[in-house]
Amino acid sequence: MNFEQTYEMMKSKLGRILPDFEIKYKAELAVQINQLKNEKNAIILGHNYMEPALYHSIPDLVGDSLELSRRAAQTDKDIIIFCGVRFMAETAKILNPSKTVLLPAQKAGCSLAESISANDVRNLKKKFPGVPVVTYINTYADVKAESDICCTSGNAAAVVKSLKSQTVIFIPDEYLAKNVAAETGKHIIFPSRKPRAKKDTVLDYQIIGWTGRCEVHEKFTVEDIENIRKQFPEVLILAHPECSPEVVQASDFSGSTSAMVRYVENSRAASYLLLTECSMGDNIAASYPDKEMLRLCSVRCPHMNEITLEETLQSLLKIRYVIDVPEEIRIRARQPLERMLAIS
Repeated sequence: MNFEQTYEMMKSKLGRILPDFEIKYKAELAVQINQLKNEKNAIILGHNYMEPALYHSIPDLVGDSLELSRRAAQTDKDIIIFCGVRFMAETAKILNPSKTVLLPAQKAGCSLAESISANDVRNLKKKFPGVPVVTYINTYADVKAESDICCTSGNAAAVVKSLKSQTVIFIPDEYLAKNVAAETGKHIIFPSRKPRAKKDTVLDYQIIGWTGRCEVHEKFTVEDIENIRKQFPEVLILAHPECSPEVVQASDFSGSTSAMVRYVENSRAASYLLLTECSMGDNIAASYPDKEMLRLCSVRCPHMNEITLEETLQSLLKIRYVIDVPEEIRIRARQPLERMLAIS
């Protein structure tokens, strides 16, 4: 599309969200990126948390970690540009090593991924020998390499059940582990947390968790939900499974980002509120203008926010921030990812 076509397309989707001068500026960037993408035989994958102007202009595919992992494994393009955070780009490289994988930001980290190291996992396996390790996809490659199987927020409970093991190690998200424990009826302990009393050390357990948290989702509280319902009694509240179990229980629905999108698409409510990264609410509002989205969320992921149209353009122009994974780690990390994809 040329500039006029791109601008009109973006204005039709984002006119209620962004001022016109910003849409024009972003459209100019999008045109340049899309031209370069074609010239360099590249594919752009965009996570649901991307800013609306990027999300609705340049990705060839948008979705959650699971959907984008599948596409990264299948693409025949020469270059994969991952508009997400570093662990997502690493996953693309693990699954499709012959491709050049670019991350349009120098760091774009993740509080969850940085909450656990490969050495932490090795120590857990020594403490609980023979117990299978389920690792949330929001981790770096060296942690995945120490794991038996990966999962996403959308398939975590199914992955745990698939192992048919009485006990599993589930890392690193504390709240997701607790929510999976509640869904599967398993007891949970956290050996990474000092026991408060002797009885804690002999508690019957079936899930061994870790105390990592998402710095976005841990901010949402039950009090937030109560206050929102007082102002908007008919609102339907959707919470990501990285929120605390109390928040998930107080909400109307909990699921992965793609599950949230499908839920909004297929339901009818007076209004919706998403308890997750706030750009996603704007992205759904732009995709489904007939749905009333409450824009009360002010929690933006600082790491996702590093990915911009400007940085994506520079990444393509300069082929910069190339993602590499050491081959020995990549081979070991690929197995748990493939096991996850096989049961999804």
